[in-house]
Amino acid sequence: MIAINNGLVVTATGTLEADVLVDGETISAVLARGSARGVPADTVIDATGKYVLPGGIDVHTHMEMPFGGTSSADTFETGTRAAAWGGTTTIVDFAVQAKGTSLLATLDKWHAKADGNCSIDYGFHMIVSDVNETTLKEMDACIAAGVNSFKMFMAYPGVFYATDGEILLAMQKAAASGATVMMHAENGIAIDQLVAQAIAAGNTDPVYHGLTRPPELEGEATSRAITLAAVAHCPLYIVHLSASHALAAVAEARGAGQNVFAETCPQYLYLSIDDLARPDFEGAKFVCSPPLRPSSHQDSLWRGLRTNDLSVVSTDHCPFCFKDQKELGRGDFSKIPNGMPGVEHRMDLLHQGVVAGQLTLPRWVEVCCTTPARMFGLYPRKGTIAAGADADIVIYDPAARQTLSASTHHMNVDYSAYEGMPVTGAVVNVLSRGRPVIADGAYVGSAGHGQFLARGLNQYLV
Repeated sequence: MIAINNGLVVTATGTLEADVLVDGETISAVLARGSARGVPADTVIDATGKYVLPGGIDVHTHMEMPFGGTSSADTFETGTRAAAWGGTTTIVDFAVQAKGTSLLATLDKWHAKADGNCSIDYGFHMIVSDVNETTLKEMDACIAAGVNSFKMFMAYPGVFYATDGEILLAMQKAAASGATVMMHAENGIAIDQLVAQAIAAGNTDPVYHGLTRPPELEGEATSRAITLAAVAHCPLYIVHLSASHALAAVAEARGAGQNVFAETCPQYLYLSIDDLARPDFEGAKFVCSPPLRPSSHQDSLWRGLRTNDLSVVSTDHCPFCFKDQKELGRGDFSKIPNGMPGVEHRMDLLHQGVVAGQLTLPRWVEVCCTTPARMFGLYPRKGTIAAGADADIVIYDPAARQTLSASTHHMNVDYSAYEGMPVTGAVVNVLSRGRPVIADGAYVGSAGHGQFLARGLNQYLV
């Protein structure tokens, strides 16, 4: 038995001064503060002055992901360890179907990468890059195997890109079972023309990655994805939304009652195209897709989080080292591996939104923990502090001060996108299914503790 005493329990519905009892892998009781003093416990954690949070759920990560002749730098072992340091106790990663391969063989491949290597629990989404009769049939088998969200791309022609007709077919198949289609919404055909024009004109610096992927082309693709989903009656989840144009399309669809949802990422809330324009190729560290936008988009994203037009904050964690990986694009921005590290800092960065008055404490937990659990069929096992839920618990010190830096982070990457950024708040303790993973600022977890999570359907569907 573990007793967590004297803390402020924060859930999506409010705050409560309470003690939390953990028996084995689950929460056995949430009691009025002081009620647990007489309960015999093997371990007592004093959470005085601290928040007691449900473990964070990051539903958009890319561990060991192949891209452009290299792979993302975090393995499932290093990436889940770093996630735990940052208060995330569940990730949902992407199994990447290569053209000409089967979905089920892809799922087996990602299980082999993750099984026995994760220190926290994990699930998978399936990237569908090759729509054909076999693939469409395999979608049902994936759902039966606990993978019921399918990501598609309107970007990256020749790699992941799907035509509108292919997207419609996959959406119709998903709709038959209630599965969700996740969409990378950028007009890749038009972007490729802009990229070719920039390179031909000698404009090869990293900032042109952003300039050749304008927000209008994210907004257009988002609107088109929403229209296709409406025709197919398919739930749609827009990943890594970065621009006010796309957010307006999502808000309109949600206002009309369509099953459309969207996430954003910390990099779009805190970084901008000015970072892409850093001199001496430093901007390559900030190359991701969609790209960082002018800072004028940030206010609308924060507002979208408050109004629930943006429902989730994920990281799109896809780290590539600056040395030897990002440097592949010196002289040609189109060859810079797309992706940024972030799985360790999501909870802290969104807490800065609480400090700044952009979010309430319950909304912080809602977008980082509870809504991801409900959106991807893990609630109430995950995403809340309640009797019967998994004991995925974070003790968070809201008054602690830290400075984000590559010299102190635990991600397997040689730079920090937030180097030198001071933040208020820090993780102190983390439990994963009742087992300590972070204890008083030390990692005490182990690879192999994390279990695969077969997920149910989106719980927000109307």
